[in-house]
Amino acid sequence: MSRFVKKAAAMIVLLAVLASTAGCTSGKGNTNSGNNENRTSSEGKTGNLMEGVTARAVEVVKEASEYSPELNDFAIRLFKTCREIKKDDENMLISPLSVLFALAMTANGADAETLAQMEKTLGITAAELNEFAYAYRKLLAERGSEVGKLELANSIWFTSDPRFKAEQSFLQLNSDYYNADIFAAPFDAATVKDINAWVNEKTDGMIPQILNSISDHAVMFLINALAFDAKWIEPYYDFQVYDDTFTTAAGEKKTLPYLHNTENVYIGDENADGFVKYYKGGRYAFAALLPKEGMSVDEYLAALDGAHLNEMLVNRTEWEVYTSVPKFETEYSVEMTEILKGMSMTDAFDPIAANFSKLGKSEAGNVSIDGVVHKTFIAVDENGTKAGAATMVMMADGADFIPDKPEPKEVYLTRPFIYMLIDCETNSPFFIGVMDCPED
Repeated sequence: MSRFVKKAAAMIVLLAVLASTAGCTSGKGNTNSGNNENRTSSEGKTGNLMEGVTARAVEVVKEASEYSPELNDFAIRLFKTCREIKKDDENMLISPLSVLFALAMTANGADAETLAQMEKTLGITAAELNEFAYAYRKLLAERGSEVGKLELANSIWFTSDPRFKAEQSFLQLNSDYYNADIFAAPFDAATVKDINAWVNEKTDGMIPQILNSISDHAVMFLINALAFDAKWIEPYYDFQVYDDTFTTAAGEKKTLPYLHNTENVYIGDENADGFVKYYKGGRYAFAALLPKEGMSVDEYLAALDGAHLNEMLVNRTEWEVYTSVPKFETEYSVEMTEILKGMSMTDAFDPIAANFSKLGKSEAGNVSIDGVVHKTFIAVDENGTKAGAATMVMMADGADFIPDKPEPKEVYLTRPFIYMLIDCETNSPFFIGVMDCPED
């Protein structure tokens, strides 16, 4: 994907990129004049175009939880497609929510068949994605920190090279619904540092770097960052932490520290047993599914879809479950271009067919997606869970590229298992992973 297109002659500097955005007033009545000071400084540094700008108020019809069936369907389709390309020695972990937010912002710049394919891949329309994003951010803000920390941040970075002109309406829309920070930058080594610093800050240091360098044909980066930190309602005591044996799919046995307890919420079906363990406040939870003996994780996933996952999470049952969970920490990264193409989103990556006319225009060629990078981290221990994710969409111009108490259940996660971090109000996973082989 490394074709260099010579930059065209300089066009008008982006003084009017946010002309109507500039008309929005802050709480103090200040306005963004759209001048060079708010774009880039004379030294070419990154400029925050949202300084002094207030996102416009919007109204949404549906609650975030009403989108759960569609979003769970996207989560499972994305997870299964990622699983197909996973390396044997990787413990896979993705954040469907982070990917959804980054692609949803991008979809606001798409049109015609490119938009139709993106909407098919994501499962709902761009307008519905905007409404969900706004409603979900509002839901998180209303919860406060007492239920654990789940924070989302969004940003858009576009080149200050005069060859590219971003559409003001696209930037304003992503400001309104996603509260996106918007930056104009020289797209040099300093910009790489700025982007990585932004991601590092918004993920509480769990994703310290997402970008190594910027290609000559890059024109925009759309980024979502997610940070989760919550303590168990019932933490594990020292006497509940002792070794057990984990057996990998290949039959290798590992002795690892395990967290042992009795939980009270069961999820499962005829092919898997699982449980839910809540974090303080009860709004978030850890959920695990262990396929029955003789069935691999991949065999179970092959028959799992979003509707069935939604049904299991909605209908979780009070039921005593004896559990054991390995203490683990893992990180994962994946480039999602081929994954998303395999989910019907092809035109967006095609330098000729892509239609992102609502996003912006470049004198150097048609604008298309040049790559989608996704990184995650999770740590589970006696006290709770920390997890972080970041998703970056890279845009380029001219690129190549129960009544009676039943008998207790037993769910001992001593072989490969599926796990999720779920929002208990929307009944949707914001992280989903497979633990194939915990590290020593």
